[in-house]
Amino acid sequence: MNIALWVVQGLLAAAFFLAGLIKATRPRTSLSGQMPWVEDFSDGQVKIIGILEVLAGLGLILPAVTGILPILTPIAATGLVITMIAAIFVHLRRKEYPGIVVNVVLLALAAFVAWGRFGPYSF
Repeated sequence: MNIALWVVQGLLAAAFFLAGLIKATRPRTSLSGQMPWVEDFSDGQVKIIGILEVLAGLGLILPAVTGILPILTPIAATGLVITMIAAIFVHLRRKEYPGIVVNVVLLALAAFVAWGRFGPYSF
């Protein structure tokens, strides 16, 4: 189970780090083609979302690998669960149903990491 948690942590970390990096570094107007939801947010809000996703991606791996404050790993996963819940509501409001499926999968993976790292497979 520990290996499964590490694999999921790595996949989530890569996905959120890269997606966050894109949101944090590109202007909102260039993102609207791939991510139409950005139309509902300001440039600053999209950049903050991106920075938080980068930090969550780092938080899923670095504390566990370095042994420095490893409690931050399940906290980062819990933050991603909350983020995905918020994203589901944004997509529901915009009637972007395919986006909800992606958010539910990411939510389930982040919840798995939070459960495992807070519970029986903590560091």
